[in-house]
Amino acid sequence: MKRLFAAIKVTPTEAFLSRYYTMKKSLVSEKIKWVEPENIHITMKFFGETPDHHIPAIHAALEKAASISVPFAFNIMNTGIFGSSYKPRVIWFGIDPPHDIVSLAESIFDELQEIGIKRDRQNYVPHLTVARIKFLDNREHFQHVITHHREGHIQKEEVSSFHLFESRLSPGGPKYTVLNSYLLK
Repeated sequence: MKRLFAAIKVTPTEAFLSRYYTMKKSLVSEKIKWVEPENIHITMKFFGETPDHHIPAIHAALEKAASISVPFAFNIMNTGIFGSSYKPRVIWFGIDPPHDIVSLAESIFDELQEIGIKRDRQNYVPHLTVARIKFLDNREHFQHVITHHREGHIQKEEVSSFHLFESRLSPGGPKYTVLNSYLLK
């Protein structure tokens, strides 16, 4: 069994890291688990624990989805939260425009459905998770920081491939290994 997900790898630029570390420093007293910069990615599909014998079919489906998709670019922009303002769960950076990523995701979902892997129930919303919120001592300060960083361009990203990752959980945080890469045609 392997814990798998398909994702677009993002390499943070100086502007990205500047916003990331400024927010992290501003929220240092809160119980927030920040995603390590080298692990930043846009999840296309989370498979979870997957039997080894299913991996070849997943690989073939992802390869087919890549073969009918073309390279594209988008901007990483704006900051937001998932969850309510009273109980936020995730801090994210947004994607603009989202339609090319959504189109790639739809191709992936269609091909996976052909091999019996069902679509997720919720609509696909492309984003970069930068932190998971465990507990907030000062919600007012947290909202002030998020509002201060809500808008603005962070970086431009060119996409010519995506990857199938294995995620191994450890006390020091997850370790991601690329199992396969898929070039967009």
